[in-house]
Amino acid sequence: MKLIKYPSKEQWSELLKRPALNTENLFDTVRTIINKVRTEGDKAVLEYEATFDKAVLSTLSVTSQEIKEAEGKISNELKAAISLAKQNIETFHASQRFVGKKIETMNGVTCWQKAVGIEKVGLYIPGGTAPLFSTVLMLAVPAKIAGCKEIVLCTPPDKNGNIHPAILFAAQLAGVSKIFKAGGVQAIAAMAYGTESIPKVYKIFGPGNQYVTAAKQLVSLRDVAIDMPAGPSEVEVLADASANPVFVAADLLSQAEHGVDSQAMLITTSEKLQAEVVLEVERQLARLPRKEIAEKSLENSKLILVRDLEEALELTNAYAPEHLIIETENYLEVAERITNAGSVFLGSLTPESAGDYASGTNHTLPTNGYAKAYSGVSLDSFIRKITFQEIVSDGIQAIGPAIEEMAANEHLDAHKNAVTVRLDSLK
Repeated sequence: MKLIKYPSKEQWSELLKRPALNTENLFDTVRTIINKVRTEGDKAVLEYEATFDKAVLSTLSVTSQEIKEAEGKISNELKAAISLAKQNIETFHASQRFVGKKIETMNGVTCWQKAVGIEKVGLYIPGGTAPLFSTVLMLAVPAKIAGCKEIVLCTPPDKNGNIHPAILFAAQLAGVSKIFKAGGVQAIAAMAYGTESIPKVYKIFGPGNQYVTAAKQLVSLRDVAIDMPAGPSEVEVLADASANPVFVAADLLSQAEHGVDSQAMLITTSEKLQAEVVLEVERQLARLPRKEIAEKSLENSKLILVRDLEEALELTNAYAPEHLIIETENYLEVAERITNAGSVFLGSLTPESAGDYASGTNHTLPTNGYAKAYSGVSLDSFIRKITFQEIVSDGIQAIGPAIEEMAANEHLDAHKNAVTVRLDSLK
């Protein structure tokens, strides 16, 4: 961890840099894999599974028997926790349903929107060092509410060709249509272009390593939509002297254990808190099973002491964190002044873990400063809004002359004529 005290504004740009994620230098390798999957289908995916995931598979599909058996392989306590999280995620995302209103913009001219679920969506769930069954809920639950007809899930198997049972249980509970044993670039390519087993989808969601990120970027150039640009996960804690250093340290470490390229930041107005957090991080770190990962991640971490809350807010909005935890005395007032963040956690009893798992909000969020322009995944991510308009005789007579005038001045005479012939028919 780097301790920084009272940095000047000239230093901010350097201070707020994320761990570099240069996907461009991976494009050649990734493009080769994508092209092979595109031309050879299942055969290429099976070969890459053997190469990268060390799993020798005879088929990519997860069977109904495997899904049924998964339920018996996890504890009742975990099943209850997943069910509770699913219920809260469902409740929050269902409240986001779009209600279109018919608007008469002028007499005889009516316009409206209708929300329609994206028919086919692909969910990528990483395997790696942790089975992210929580991400299954975060993506599949809103997809189901949105009315997506086909929800395809790809996730890498272990060396024995098995998917973690909690992932299968969560997928079945959330309403996933089809599950496949495929990871990495080959999974993204399969969902983007389709294979004999894996359907082509219209939009791909989900986090992944730098190869997955590069693959999503490449296939999104012209072939399929993706949820958002992605990078390593990050958290910022904004705290004053009232914050509990034990809680702050725990929040920083919960982010640090995600991966070696994660970033945890503290911006505080209290020098005493800054010093206490350093000691507390060291104490808690020693007890973590994923200590080595967190330790490496903390090399990217910065504990920044600023002069006052004004400066803390300005620095925070410049950073635009994926996760922002506000542990200040008047946290609701402070929160009102946040303009750039993916998801905000308010008060000393609201850890990032709540949003990661079970409070109901979505944990698929913009990273790497993209919170300045992007929202996290929501129900809107899984729908399209189609506009409609209806013009009756009063309407075309009222609006027609303006359309004719505008079309004529843009030298688009056929556009003008499409109105003129209608107006003439009403004379």
